[in-house]
Amino acid sequence: MATSDEVNFRLPRCHGSVPRARTVLRAKLGEWRAGQGTLADGELVLSELVTNALRVPAPGDRMVGVRIVCTGKGERLRLEVSDAGAGRPEVQRAGELDATGRGLLLVEALAHRWGVDERPAGIGKTVWAELLAPGVDPAPPDLKIAAVTVRPGQCVRVWGAWRTVRTVRSERYASGGLAVIIALDDGGPALRLDAAEPVTVRTGGPVAAS
Repeated sequence: MATSDEVNFRLPRCHGSVPRARTVLRAKLGEWRAGQGTLADGELVLSELVTNALRVPAPGDRMVGVRIVCTGKGERLRLEVSDAGAGRPEVQRAGELDATGRGLLLVEALAHRWGVDERPAGIGKTVWAELLAPGVDPAPPDLKIAAVTVRPGQCVRVWGAWRTVRTVRSERYASGGLAVIIALDDGGPALRLDAAEPVTVRTGGPVAAS
């Protein structure tokens, strides 16, 4: 299952799949606040990987799988493209007048490292490339939700800093309204909020205080 720091999708074997892959990458890197250099290099590398996968001899109904993932605490961008074809791609030194053949040369030049893995099912392969991506932040976007819907494990912004929710319970006011008591991981005083009071949260575990 995809998480906030990755996206998985499949593409049909047609020329329109290359721009579609770039569109998804641009959207995800925009969400992760990637720099223009990372975006430009990522688009070039993903385009070449998808193009190569589409050129591999394979049945027309076999789709191409793409996985985009942020690894190493946001320091690297990993691009994976899987196809059902046999064999392993090799870097070819194209001549000066050749119009094609430079795809993996480009990947080799832009990627921090790249390689080929056999697929677990034994059909086809996955060609992957990792790019250095300083400053990429895969943290999910902030959300405002009612206090009554907060759950343990979420991060809430309290007094200008992010804190992880340890426990949540509710109790009735003497007047009949509902109060929500949120205990935080820092051991400080619990929050006591009206059930409908908005709270800014992030999911996915602890984040650095800011």
